Amino acid sequence: MDLTQGSNELKIARAKKNMLWFGIISLTMSFAGLTSAYVVSKERPDWISSFEIPQAFYIALVLMIVSSFTYHFALRAIKKEQNKLGMSLLVSTLILGILFVVFQFVGFSEIIQNGYNFTGPTSSITTSFIYLVVLLHVAHVLAGLISIGVVIYNHYKQKYRNGKTLGVVLSVTFWHFVDIVWIYLFLFLYFVR
Repeated sequence: MDLTQGSNELKIARAKKNMLWFGIISLTMSFAGLTSAYVVSKERPDWISSFEIPQAFYIALVLMIVSSFTYHFALRAIKKEQNKLGMSLLVSTLILGILFVVFQFVGFSEIIQNGYNFTGPTSSITTSFIYLVVLLHVAHVLAGLISIGVVIYNHYKQKYRNGKTLGVVLSVTFWHFVDIVWIYLFLFLYFVR
């Protein structure tokens, strides 16, 4: 099959999907590099192996997983042009995403209350890595929340009609990616100490 075949609209959609996947692959490599550095660094004598994951991170994990489901079902509803259901699921996803970010910062507060800071005399390489990796993930979640906001606006303006749902598909794909990254990071921090 010739990749140059198809309408201009199909070519643009294919290009946008390819750009998103290129970005996802690049980000995956970044997180893999950071977690590899974490593994190498844990051999240091000043590594804190007794570090406990904050309870707020467990709640954040549940919020992120549920938000992936709500976004998946929002996409299905939008494709079926069930506008009210789609909008309520989109707003639910946005709220869950915002709560995820809130619980990340609650988790940081728990870490600080346990006496571990990002910098200064009470910091360690362990907690610095954790702060760095989690904050990098939060930055990507914020980008995902912006994309959800754009999707909500476009859905409100009824731009996703007659099968033209590329914007939602791209946003949902990215959101599932940040969900998978958080599951990976959570399990990594839980098991690699």
